[in-house]
Amino acid sequence: MSYLVFARKWRPLTFDDVVGQEHITETLKKAIEKNRVAHAYIFTGTRGVGKTTSARILARALNCEKGPTTDPCGECVSCKNIISGSSFDVLEIDGASNNGVDDIRELRENIGYSSMGGKYRIFVIDEVHMLTKSAFNALLKTLEEPPKNVIFIFATTEPQKIPATIHSRCQRYDFRRISAEQILQRLAHICEKENIAFERSALMLVARKAEGSMRDALSLLDQVYSFCHDNLTEKEVRSVLGLVGMDIFDSVMDAIHGKKAALALKAVHDVLYQGFDLQEFVVGFEEHIRNLLFARIPGALETRGIDMEQDLIERFVSSASRFSEGDLLRMSEIVRKTENDIKWSAYPRFCVEIMLLKLASLDKTVSLEQLVSMIGNSQESSSEIETSADDSDLKKKAR
Repeated sequence: MSYLVFARKWRPLTFDDVVGQEHITETLKKAIEKNRVAHAYIFTGTRGVGKTTSARILARALNCEKGPTTDPCGECVSCKNIISGSSFDVLEIDGASNNGVDDIRELRENIGYSSMGGKYRIFVIDEVHMLTKSAFNALLKTLEEPPKNVIFIFATTEPQKIPATIHSRCQRYDFRRISAEQILQRLAHICEKENIAFERSALMLVARKAEGSMRDALSLLDQVYSFCHDNLTEKEVRSVLGLVGMDIFDSVMDAIHGKKAALALKAVHDVLYQGFDLQEFVVGFEEHIRNLLFARIPGALETRGIDMEQDLIERFVSSASRFSEGDLLRMSEIVRKTENDIKWSAYPRFCVEIMLLKLASLDKTVSLEQLVSMIGNSQESSSEIETSADDSDLKKKAR
């Protein structure tokens, strides 16, 4: 039997398994319980956040032999056919390759047929925004008054390309990007079930690299597991994913603290020499400064906002003690601007070098209270000098 990748093996089978989309799954569950299931839905969101998966779960919930139910059994013939993709009552259509008016006309003809045992006929059109204007127009009348027990589910990553006339006939659900913490918890659960030893910091790197996509996270987990075998370590994950190591970031911060521009510039050479991408370096450095800034706030690194081991927290706290919050905030602004500039630059290396030179020559941040105190001390010193000069003049005149 061929190998089944994690993204398919661990695809959610119930509403409760869908991570990070509780605002949608709870609404759909209550709609089923109240028998208020709409005839047309639009599921929008970025890649890998559960649009098509939720459509399949909804189809199983409605066509399960025990249903409609919020918890499909997964054991009946209908559920098994939908899971395997062989159900005649649940048709998944690729909108990118079936986007013409003739394809929609054929779909309209199929809608008229009765179901093959299921309670509903469900049509899932993926990437629906790829349909032509004529195809959308051909779908309008059927969408407004579909036959009894026919449900449309449109999945798309670009809802703005769907005509308003289609929007007005559907219920729209916006799928959110999944937070890194939620992805981390899911990856940890999968690793425990698969008997994979792991460092929590290694899984956090995978979760952040996925950028809110659970499917991307599972694909990355497959990739790093192939390299690391039965133990996922942070060092190996950084190597596989092309992430810059913390040692380089620490050396840059040492150079910035010591105002050693040459050492800061050497980091660019090291990054390129080791085969890393400059964009990855800047993004990683921005994250590093974020961690240092949080380290200046008591208890911030221990919260769920940033999940890391205790020894790593102590390492950030020690490094951050050399800088004030104001210094780190100014650094983050410079790095953030460089992250945007580097995308459009014909010479990205120079952008990064300028960034490091700015950071190495950055003056210490002075608070308003310190400035007022310095001005006051300066005025007192000036008064003392003037008084001393006046006394000296009086003594001279007395002589």
